[in-house]
Amino acid sequence: MAQIENDVFQNQNRSNWVRVRTLASIRWFAVLGQAAAVLAAMLFFRLNLETGFIVVVIGLSVLLNVVSYIVYPENRRLSENEANLMIGFDLAQLGLLLFLTGGLSNPFALLLLAPVTIASTLLPLRSTLILGATTLAIVTLLRFTSLPIMTASGFPLILPDLFVFGFWVSLVIGVVFVGIYARQVTQETLSMSEALVATQMALAREQKLTDLGGVVAAAAHELGTPLATIKLVSSELLDELGDNEELKEDARLIREQADRCRDILRSMGRAGKEDHLLRQAPIETVIREASEPHLHRGKLVQFKTQAPPGDNSRQPDIYRHPEIIHGIRNFVQNAVDFSQSSVLVAISWTDDFITVDIGDDGPGFPSSVLHRIGEPFVRRRRHEEGSARRPGYEGMGLGLFIAKTLLERSGATLSFVNGPSRARPKMGRGAIVTVNWPRSSIESSTETARGALGDNTLIT
Repeated sequence: MAQIENDVFQNQNRSNWVRVRTLASIRWFAVLGQAAAVLAAMLFFRLNLETGFIVVVIGLSVLLNVVSYIVYPENRRLSENEANLMIGFDLAQLGLLLFLTGGLSNPFALLLLAPVTIASTLLPLRSTLILGATTLAIVTLLRFTSLPIMTASGFPLILPDLFVFGFWVSLVIGVVFVGIYARQVTQETLSMSEALVATQMALAREQKLTDLGGVVAAAAHELGTPLATIKLVSSELLDELGDNEELKEDARLIREQADRCRDILRSMGRAGKEDHLLRQAPIETVIREASEPHLHRGKLVQFKTQAPPGDNSRQPDIYRHPEIIHGIRNFVQNAVDFSQSSVLVAISWTDDFITVDIGDDGPGFPSSVLHRIGEPFVRRRRHEEGSARRPGYEGMGLGLFIAKTLLERSGATLSFVNGPSRARPKMGRGAIVTVNWPRSSIESSTETARGALGDNTLIT
């Protein structure tokens, strides 16, 4: 799990998300809009503008686009500094254009929010703060100085100071609010996206292990008869060779190597799942298998099975889905990591549901994040605490998210509480995770459960 988190966090840098052509395309739209607004002001409203300077300012954007198309490859992605310069240029160009066309009296001053929004969604926090401060500086400068828009009769179109001040305040608040809002939404979207990627990686890894075990188990099953034949024939040769020690030594070596092959295949095939018999098992067997890597880590892991009274007391057989194996394994790992001395895994079932409770005697879930457990990256433990409780690992909530997501894919609903719980009074005083499945979502069919299995599937 730690390796998966490292792989995800290595790709968390957002500074190279955007292509040069993406910003260039947006800039073309801005150029067309600016040119259309200037032409409309001159032709329809008969306003006198600083046409020469305005053409030069708009032409700078055109020139930058042309240069970027020539210099950069079509799929070139910007570095952080390059993105800063590109967006900074757009801010300066728009600010200069507003300076020439009335400043904050120009209703198009609202467009200053666009570069800030782009920076908040694409760039790291440092760059976002720099560009946000630049935007605030431009807005403040336009508040006090700009060239007025003149009518055809030479009358300046100037808003009252109170309106200009109110527009300045609204732009300042808008820059701050839009920047924070866009960044927060982007951060949560990024966290969820990366967590889902990590979930797929974990499931793919578990599936590969399952498939590999299945191949080995099938190989062990299919090779069992030939190896037994080799051993039988070599034993008969030993009896028939008489005093020929040299040939008897060869026959003895053949028998020993056949035994060795059998032992190797048996040890490798312990995790095999492709054999029909091993695709499903009683619920306790599957839970113990999922917990096995953490049963000998210095903590006592106990398993308790509670059967309902009546005819439904036999353990239900469930499929060994990778989602179930990986999810339960992760929760048992957390319980072992944070327990003081013992972990209890309680398994129960009714006519309609199968429930697994995993509790420990540790400190429990932090109350500040208990209601958010299962979300990706809900917290960052301090390094000292993380090192003390789980050496070499700084938890981010990603492991719990992956386990929760995988188990929910199998049809389970999960709850997280701290003990002692009224609903689970015997689960201990630490953290308690309850996983509840409808039996129909994971239970194997009655036709195959502990019955005739048919032929094994040929693995190609």
